[in-house]
Amino acid sequence: MAASRLPPTTLTLKQFMRRQQVLLLYRRILQAIRQVPNDSDRRYLKDWAREEFRRNKSATEEDTIRMMITQGNMQLKELEKTLALAKA
Repeated sequence: MAASRLPPTTLTLKQFMRRQQVLLLYRRILQAIRQVPNDSDRRYLKDWAREEFRRNKSATEEDTIRMMITQGNMQLKELEKTLALAKA
């Protein structure tokens, strides 16, 4: 059997799609954080988001990644609701 020509770090389609979901979530969280009016709160939230994504960077189990994406989306919705209430 011939050896694969692909490098060992090539992502499968499923992994690629998950990676895109994670990157989109990260960008949406940072966009929402930019709307926080208080500078220190904004800085705290930005550092928190970066650290959370950095801390979970090495996760490889599909179910774990899917759960983290779901939790991240829920936290994003909470942040957006809070910002909407603050503007009202």
